[in-house]
Parts: sequence; structure tokens; C-alpha cells
Amino acid sequence: MTRQIIATDKAPSAIGPYSQAVRAGNTVYFSGQIPLCPATGNMVEGSIAAQTRQVFENLKAVAEAAGGSLDKIVRVGIYVTNLGHFATVNEVMADYFKAPYPARSTIQVSALPKVADVEVDAIMVLD
Repeated sequence: MTRQIIATDKAPSAIGPYSQAVRAGNTVYFSGQIPLCPATGNMVEGSIAAQTRQVFENLKAVAEAAGGSLDKIVRVGIYVTNLGHFATVNEVMADYFKAPYPARSTIQVSALPKVADVEVDAIMVLD
């Protein structure tokens, strides 16, 4: 099977030895996105809502670079450093996804890269 590396300058560059996403067949596997601004490479400051919005903007950019869109995403993994942010993350996610929603897990973790409060990865299936 051939792997196609997905990369766009409309999302933050990888900060380690990984790709923004990899397409294998009709499936695209997204690396986790944290709230980095692609233009500056700096973390978005402010509320968990602002950080989560940047994460989904980054995912959207990678999805588009792969030839898809957020409505093609079938699974989302959300990692937060505080489950107290669960309701806010849900509200922001609802701005980006419409029913039928992708499958999802939400996991509290002790830390994320660059001291982010939220990270999201995803799987997308293209037609």
C-alpha cells in the first residue's frame, strides 16, 4: 500500500519526526493538533474555547489539504489536561461538526506538548 504524506502551511508544521497527516488508501490519519497558530508557530493564548477553536481550524486545514473536509472525519480523539473543560470543548466542536457526528473519545492527560491544554487527532475517510 502506498502512503501519501499530507502537508500544508495553513496548519502548524510538525514539531517532531511525524507528518501532519498520512493517507493510506481512502483513509487519512491525522497527527494530533495543539493550539499553535500556523502563521507564527506560537501557542494561541486565552480561553480553552479559543485554544480549541485553533485546534479545529488546524485540523480543517489539514483535511482540506488531503482533499477532504471536516464532514469526512469519522473519528476524533480529544486530549485535555482538565476534564473540567469538557463542556466548552463540546460547544466548540459543535461549531465545526454537524450530525451525524464522528465517533469520539475524550481523555484527560497529565500534560501535552508545549504546555497545551487541548490536543485533537482524527481519522478521515475519503470517497
